[in-house]
Amino acid sequence: MPTTGWRRLLVEPRRPASVRDSPHACWLVVLTVCIGAFMGQLDASVVALAFPTLAHDFGASLGDVQWVGLSYLLTLVAMVAAVGRLADMVGRKLLYVYGFLVFIVGSALCGLAPDLVTLDVFRAVQALGAAMLQANSVAIIATAMPATELGRGIGVQGAAQALGLSLGPAVGGLLIALGGWRLIFYVNVPVGLVGAVLGWYLIPRSRHLQERVGFDWVGLALFVPAVASLLLVVSYGHQLGWTSPAIAALAALAAASATGFLRREVRTGAPMIDLSLFARAAFSAGIASGLLAYLVLFGTLFVVPFYLETARGVSAGRTGLELSTLPAALALAAPLAGRVTDRAGPRLLTVGAMSLGAVMLVLLAFVRHGPIGLLVELAGLGAALGAFIPANNAAIMASAPREQSGVAGGVLNMTRGLGTALGLAVTGLVLGLVAGAHAGGGELVTRGFAASTLFLAGVCVLAAALSGARGPATVARRPAR
Repeated sequence: MPTTGWRRLLVEPRRPASVRDSPHACWLVVLTVCIGAFMGQLDASVVALAFPTLAHDFGASLGDVQWVGLSYLLTLVAMVAAVGRLADMVGRKLLYVYGFLVFIVGSALCGLAPDLVTLDVFRAVQALGAAMLQANSVAIIATAMPATELGRGIGVQGAAQALGLSLGPAVGGLLIALGGWRLIFYVNVPVGLVGAVLGWYLIPRSRHLQERVGFDWVGLALFVPAVASLLLVVSYGHQLGWTSPAIAALAALAAASATGFLRREVRTGAPMIDLSLFARAAFSAGIASGLLAYLVLFGTLFVVPFYLETARGVSAGRTGLELSTLPAALALAAPLAGRVTDRAGPRLLTVGAMSLGAVMLVLLAFVRHGPIGLLVELAGLGAALGAFIPANNAAIMASAPREQSGVAGGVLNMTRGLGTALGLAVTGLVLGLVAGAHAGGGELVTRGFAASTLFLAGVCVLAAALSGARGPATVARRPAR
């Protein structure tokens, strides 16, 4: 019996025959996914730029305003793996398209928020939509692209993310100047509507889904406090003191919840995250090295402005322009890296890329020269990360069974969020230990910058070693119909 009424909204439609039979069908899928990838990274960088405006308009402290970002990050990281698991059962296209709609609703509500607490709540709604997009974006590409072009497709998506990250400060400044902070949320509505419509018509129906079973709500109830507590420890440990009662309590909650979650996943017949995925060397090495790569990326984006503005007296506007060299180089390198991955495999490229990243960071630490040299080093680091990320993501997705693409993509994106938080927290800790709590003196900041970049260089070396330990990706992908 054909599905009728509102139930049709829970069934993924076929693509039009003209789309399905097009020789470019798989690239239409990548184009659609890139809209969500670009929008998500643009939104993240734009909102961070609005913190001072929010503090002024609401008469709030910077610490209170930071929860606008933290509430989003907590929700995203805690939910993205669970959404991926759900998508593997009900359909990746379905949750991806509805992810746009949830993100649109959350964005519109953020723009209407009357106070800061309400804004934090609506940011969590927005983050749930982002989790639905991110958990399925790489999985959709991995199941739609032929094996010979998987790396290239993921590389293009990585370029869209980097482009959103690099354009965020400029776009955010323009939007805030034109219409205030509310406009940075309203602008997501038309863009999200375009993404939802294109997704409905251009993305293929989900294949290789898992059998629909009861969702592991107990696992989710243990997973959310584990991840949320860990993020809070990482984010506030240096500020509150690593031995403070609040941080100790959060650390204990994270450890207890994580232990309970792991025990639950081993014992249940339908786990939220199938831990056997981590028995695959390509998957576990890719997840670990990917987390370290995001730590390096966001750690660098955190520490360079302190050095430029405090030690070298560079203006905030010029600092933003110089720092944008890194994500711009990442965006240029990512598609090229995808092509190389399709031809030569991920191992050599990922090891070489993180080795190059270590060299660039060592140069940042020790070489004192004019702005051109700094731009070259930032561009070199961006190119290294742009070569690593798509190759590593392609290897992760190729190592996971097709019926678990959603949960694999969810875990992958969860590590991005964790890597972001760790990059800010750990690099800030190193900078603070060397430069002092307030990082006020130019010479001390220079020393702290050198220590921080050397630390990040060591992280690159560790990521390169993990990448070298990966096995070959063996799961072939075929385009979905």
